[in-house]
Amino acid sequence: MEQVKLFIELTRLKRPIGYMLLFWPCAWGLTLAYDFTGEWKTYFFYLLLFLLGAILMRSAGCIINDIADKNFDKKVFRTKNRPIASEKISVKRGIFYSIFLSVIAFLVLIQFNQYTIILALLSMPLAFTYPLMKRYTYWPQLFLGVTFNYGLILGWTCINNSLDFVPIIFYFGSVFWTLAYDTIYGFQDIKDDEIIGLKSTSIKFKNEPYFFLIFCYSIFFLILLIIGIINELNLLYYLLSIIVLYHLFFYQLKKIKFEEPSSCLKIFKSNNFLGLIILFQILVGKI
Repeated sequence: MEQVKLFIELTRLKRPIGYMLLFWPCAWGLTLAYDFTGEWKTYFFYLLLFLLGAILMRSAGCIINDIADKNFDKKVFRTKNRPIASEKISVKRGIFYSIFLSVIAFLVLIQFNQYTIILALLSMPLAFTYPLMKRYTYWPQLFLGVTFNYGLILGWTCINNSLDFVPIIFYFGSVFWTLAYDTIYGFQDIKDDEIIGLKSTSIKFKNEPYFFLIFCYSIFFLILLIIGIINELNLLYYLLSIIVLYHLFFYQLKKIKFEEPSSCLKIFKSNNFLGLIILFQILVGKI
């Protein structure tokens, strides 16, 4: 039971925000592509597959991240007690767990069409090199955005078996969403990161965070409106855009206190609710 508890802690299964933020773009792409004039069974089946895939890949990614960062995690107050950093779980066992989770994720992946499988496999180098980026660049959040939102493209291709302009532009906008919310998340560790020499957009824009976040969220919101126009979504889509606009600019940016880690974490987690709202927005915009 002790090993089970450590495994749950290692994979962050008690913190669903990570895999939900990975899942929402998948659901957006799927919902935008799906033809709801027919039966809904396939839609819910794919939603379930994407949720399982998000949980499995996020869990494997957490392990790889902890292995890569174990020496840094020991020096950061928030992460020093993680199972690998505290040596409660060995690196060897962590690698085994990661491979095991990846194999199960592959079994989920092969339920999709061949085009989607190939695209998903091409994204693997992104998933497993992201943890290294904070050592070399102030833009690790950008790499996370490129990785985390890749599922939006897969959600589209699993239905259409092809790729076109719509999912690509939506993917581009969603990268800026992740770039913003992970910058907010990074403010929790900014002092420790500066001491140990790690880089982030939180550090790069620490003197002008509002300007950077407004820029990122503006691009994301503009892309949402463009997606609605291109796909000729109905009036309900634009009415729900008001909630998205309020949440991004009048809740997150008005409520956040960058000097308080608890405030940064709360605002970061609120993006889970935003992901649900956008899913519902696309759904009602189509039916």
